[in-house]
Amino acid sequence: MIFLCMGYFSPEKMNARPREEIEAVMSECQPVIENFYESGKVLLDAGLESEVKSLRRENGQVLVTDGPFKETEDLIGSVFVFEAESMDEAIKMASLHPTTQISKGEEFGWRIEVRPVHFFKNEK
Repeated sequence: MIFLCMGYFSPEKMNARPREEIEAVMSECQPVIENFYESGKVLLDAGLESEVKSLRRENGQVLVTDGPFKETEDLIGSVFVFEAESMDEAIKMASLHPTTQISKGEEFGWRIEVRPVHFFKNEK
């Protein structure tokens, strides 16, 4: 099975920290992410910028607005896709990601959402 994970963070909590602290924490992520890749099951891993445009269709037109829908204050900071045999294995895989491995992530509101994918097409 294919799983999509979205890594969330709290911009309010991260923006309250000095830039040097953020950079130090992010440098801790590199060796952890390399360990994550060693599984050989990661198909895609992407870090996202904070600029967001939301599109939706309304009254026959596509509307573009700034920012995500406001159901949550958290933003998606990363997405990754990997293969696993079950949700239990997917949870084990996702727990290897820096979002759950770096202790400072708690202070920044880091969390991961894991979802099975029912359609995935990879054109190379």
